[in-house]
Amino acid sequence: MKNRFRIAGMIFNQPLMVTESMLDQAAAWANQQMSLNIVNLSLNGVQPQMMDDDSGPFETAAMRAESSRRQMIADIGVAIIPVHGVLVSRSMQMNPCETMTSYEQLRGQVSAALADPAVEQIAFDIDSPGGSTVGAFELADFLFEARGVKPMSAITHYSAYSAGYLIASAIGNVSMSRTSGVGSVGVIAKHMDVSARNEQMGVKVTTVYAGAHKNDLSPHEPLTDQSLKFLNDMVQGYYGQFVDSVARYRGIGADAVRSTEAGVFMGQQGIDVGFADRIETPQAAIDRIAAQAREARVSRNSKQSIGARAKAMALQTQI
Repeated sequence: MKNRFRIAGMIFNQPLMVTESMLDQAAAWANQQMSLNIVNLSLNGVQPQMMDDDSGPFETAAMRAESSRRQMIADIGVAIIPVHGVLVSRSMQMNPCETMTSYEQLRGQVSAALADPAVEQIAFDIDSPGGSTVGAFELADFLFEARGVKPMSAITHYSAYSAGYLIASAIGNVSMSRTSGVGSVGVIAKHMDVSARNEQMGVKVTTVYAGAHKNDLSPHEPLTDQSLKFLNDMVQGYYGQFVDSVARYRGIGADAVRSTEAGVFMGQQGIDVGFADRIETPQAAIDRIAAQAREARVSRNSKQSIGARAKAMALQTQI
């Protein structure tokens, strides 16, 4: 049985760097799983589902993906790291229908690729609506610093929105196809009020607490002015970090980033606002990166070969 309340806690009363449509879908899932009777969702009646089986084909798929990744590194010297679906701070033992990637997982994969001498370049296959603010900026700064260790590229395949774009901007060398989208540099939060449902069910929740802010954002009562200010301050604080980070990673002004007003930009529009560097298909991007990696590998092997011959000649001279 899943810990539905913990997952709901990741959806509500938290500043998120995610598209509104994805947040609405997550709220709809919580509405169905927890019988919340939320009445103001905008999903046209579509309710997402969650699987309960934690084993089986997912493990097999992960093993196949790892085998394919290792083969790709051996063949062309490129580590391709997927950044797919909703982004969360830590790995969780859950198999939702919606794909998820954790910042913790990404850091581990990047660290392994940086340490692997067979990896010439790192390419990130990004298709994400964004996700959690928690841990996002720490990972982004780590990726930004890693630029100086090995060449890295962000391939928008086909969406890099909100936290997904934060990661892409930190990686640099952002490519996108004519129909790919980037942006949504904004922060959003929703509060869940179940007081009306409780009243209909004849349930009354009495809360005893100490500390003026201990009961902020309670779902069992309408949002108070104090709670609204608290939530808004968090949203604005993370938004400022988001804008400043993208500006620094992309080398553009913070005012220019802020002026996008969390808009999304398709194809050439992404280039025009400074959020991407080139228009090309995902396959063309991989081909280009692979060619660069092969060239780097040949050049390094050639230098090693010349060095080995020089050492051999020096040894013969001594004999």
